Amino acid sequence: MTIGESTQSHETVAAGLLPQVAAAPEEFAELLPRTRRALLHRLAVGQSEGRAPSMTGAVVRGGRTVWTAGRGSVEGEAPHGETQYRIGSLTKTFVAVLVMRLRDEGLLGLEDPVGGHLDGTPVPDATIAQLLAHSSGLTAEARGPWWERTTGALRPEPADLFGERPHRLPAGRRHHYSNPGYALLGALVERLRGGTPWGEVLRNEVLEPLTMGRTTLGPERPHASGWAVHPWADAVLPEPAEDTGLMGPAGQLWSTAEDLCRWAAFLLRGDERVLGAASLAEMRRPAVPSEGNAWDAGYGLGLQLVRREGRLLAGHVGSMPGFLAALWTDPEEDVAAVVLANCTSGPAVAALAADLAGTVSELEPRIPEPWRPVPGPLDPDLLALTGPWYWGANPHLLRLRARGGLELTPLSGTGRLSRFRAEEDGTWTGLDGYYAGETLRVVRKRDGSVSHLDLATFVFTRGPYEPSDAVPGGVDPQGWRV
Repeated sequence: MTIGESTQSHETVAAGLLPQVAAAPEEFAELLPRTRRALLHRLAVGQSEGRAPSMTGAVVRGGRTVWTAGRGSVEGEAPHGETQYRIGSLTKTFVAVLVMRLRDEGLLGLEDPVGGHLDGTPVPDATIAQLLAHSSGLTAEARGPWWERTTGALRPEPADLFGERPHRLPAGRRHHYSNPGYALLGALVERLRGGTPWGEVLRNEVLEPLTMGRTTLGPERPHASGWAVHPWADAVLPEPAEDTGLMGPAGQLWSTAEDLCRWAAFLLRGDERVLGAASLAEMRRPAVPSEGNAWDAGYGLGLQLVRREGRLLAGHVGSMPGFLAALWTDPEEDVAAVVLANCTSGPAVAALAADLAGTVSELEPRIPEPWRPVPGPLDPDLLALTGPWYWGANPHLLRLRARGGLELTPLSGTGRLSRFRAEEDGTWTGLDGYYAGETLRVVRKRDGSVSHLDLATFVFTRGPYEPSDAVPGGVDPQGWRV
């Protein structure tokens, strides 16, 4: 096989920009030559040392594709951003978004038992959130033979996916990756969409709005063929590419680097036509602890989570016979990377994709958005709440943010930082940290002046243990001592 290489400039892939995304012009700038050279070198080393017949890589920054490259050969030509590869378990991220859409429409709740929506499941009491996070206790694989290399016709009914012991662990207690669990989620989508096949629902509700026309259930040319590479010789063997039928939601999809860059941009920023940014942020939160002693990886609602060199990445890896795939997003840096290869094993695509994103973050750190004052008239009552507050003797600072939101920051180096969303009844709801979901209230005196803040029963006063303040338990009458 010949080795070829192709790169695409920022202008070539401008179509990767999601229509509603707006960002500072510098975010769309061409990557620096040094950065492009480093990315190409990392991809080339990964393809060569991993002995992949072909490999493509791509990077997203500021909502659009800014770099793509291909190494190796697909039918005698260098692969490029529109070359299809099978993406395996990256399919699960698409299914998870479909489920979250159903939740946001009010058709299901994440804590609903799946048996309340889907008849005949082997774990009717497992919640939908547990299925999304692989904590339902279901078996890891479908009933044999090896489902990834055999036709789905061998398992024509949902009951055919499970053996005599479908439930291996107590639901909700441990992370235990389950491919059949996502087959159930695909069936759930079909059930709540009136019997429409999950792939058709995906195309109508997700792929078409995001202009991902090269993401399909089966291969469409130009596409790579899947290969197994001999472990001790430079030889290859073709792998089958079966239609996995009911197991499709676990790993059926084919896609391209360009389409997956659009997907990565969506996962970073959201698109109200598909799923909002708040729901995507919810998917990125750890839903269950990871296995083992190394707490550098976890799982959210359909998204894998890893910590790498101080950065928290969200995305997924995938494998099917003849193919490997990885997609990682870095929300803090607004960067994402994709790697696709057509071999069963060999290249460490998960580490490679993380390295591509990390290279951009290291060599070209994200330029912050310019600070701007809060638009519109300023509420003087809200402004009067800002400034120092004390939980006991521990100083905190309350800041006013956009749209009436508040941010409480400890000033002593210890304490609990949280942001709060304004509610219509004049209270605020915690968005993160210890106070997530808790209520912040302003307690007033009879004359209408502010007495203190009540946050989940904790009292914040304007002074540190002032005798005149509403301190629970009172203040020693002798006051502070030297």
